[in-house]
This record gives sequence, C-alpha cells and structure tokens, in this order.
Amino acid sequence: MTAYPLTILAALTALCVYFWTLWIVGQARTAHKVPPPATVGPPAFERTFRAQMNTLEQIVLFMPALLIGALVLGDTVAGALGFVWSVGRVVYVRGYIAEARKRTPGFLVTILASGILILGSLGAVVWGLVAG
Repeated sequence: MTAYPLTILAALTALCVYFWTLWIVGQARTAHKVPPPATVGPPAFERTFRAQMNTLEQIVLFMPALLIGALVLGDTVAGALGFVWSVGRVVYVRGYIAEARKRTPGFLVTILASGILILGSLGAVVWGLVAG
C-alpha cells in the first residue's frame, strides 16, 4: 500500500474530473456542430470549451500543490483539499456551462483549496527552516 492513499485518490479524482470535461466538450462539439479544431461557435459551446480550458489551466497549479501538500501537510489534509478541489471544479464547470456568471462559486472553492495547499505548504516549510 502506498504511503499517501488519500492524496493519490484525490489526484485520480481530479484527473477523472478533467477527463469528464474533455468528454462534455466532445458532446458539445457534436450538439453545436463545431468541428475540430474550431474553438468558437455558439455561446453554449464556447462556455463549455472555456470551462474545460480553465480546468486545464487550474489543474497545472493544483497537481503540484496537492503533491507537495501531501509531503508537507500530510496525506489527510492534502487528500481532503484535493477532494474539495474536484467538487469545486464540477460545480464550476456545471455553472459555467449554464451561464458564465454562475461559475464563481466553483471557482472560489477550487482557488481556495489550491491556495491553502500552496500557502499552507510554504508556511510549514518556512516554519521548519526557521524553527529547525
């Protein structure tokens, strides 16, 4: 068994969320007749596409923060924040697809989870250096 099971499960959950966004963009392409590689079309397609791209942008920040957080803050804290991030991303994507202004709650949840991982890890490392 791995030393960081909750963190690994949270990372895999985040990857599943991202895979889901890829899937719904494919569905939106078909529904709105937007062939690849086009990235513009009806507003409903563009919101779906942007939700997927924004998730890609955020996962690049989140994944290293999650893994560093596991090492510095522990598996339980990092794993919990990782699951919060994934739930926030689902809320974000669903809100954004419905109406662009409805993306804010999900965005706040995900940026807060990432921010806690980053700032919490930074604080713990600096504290360790100062106190150590």
